[in-house]
Amino acid sequence: AALGCALWALAAVLGEECPSPCSCTSPREPGGTRVDCGSRGLRSLPALPRLARSLHLHNNSLASVPAGALDGLGHLRELELGDNPWHCDCRILYLRLWLQDFSAPALARLRCASPAHLRMKPLGQLTGNELGACATLLPTKCLQFFWRDLVLIAGVVITLILVALALKSSKKLVCQLALGGRRLRRHISKTH
Repeated sequence: AALGCALWALAAVLGEECPSPCSCTSPREPGGTRVDCGSRGLRSLPALPRLARSLHLHNNSLASVPAGALDGLGHLRELELGDNPWHCDCRILYLRLWLQDFSAPALARLRCASPAHLRMKPLGQLTGNELGACATLLPTKCLQFFWRDLVLIAGVVITLILVALALKSSKKLVCQLALGGRRLRRHISKTH
């Protein structure tokens, strides 16, 4: 009975976390779930289980992956993304950067399907000029860091300018005091 309850609980957990078009199996060894979403006609990435160890997304209709969609997959060891019509514009930048960290060979195997001038070009060989202006797609956190850093740099520059002005003014003041002291000594010595 206890084994039956444990299996039922495991199936319930897997059923909740496994996206409906995919199939999920838990491996016998600990470490995560095998998620098979291959050849399912997916046009967008489903919500993926955080404990996914193996993820198969090959042979679908995926053109891009939303920014941040793969960040929570800390147990992932195997990923299949081939045979998807990847559209190589700014929206592909997240996947390209994520794959650079996760698996350079997986990145090397992916090819652009569109736009026409990039057809069959390896995703890992795309340049910034080919992707166009991607600044608008930076994650919010990056933009927050940018503005924070910009404010800090501006504060440092303003502080340095104020210190330079203060030093310049203090130098003039010291010179004026020194000259004033000499004049006063001359004036005193002439009057005596």
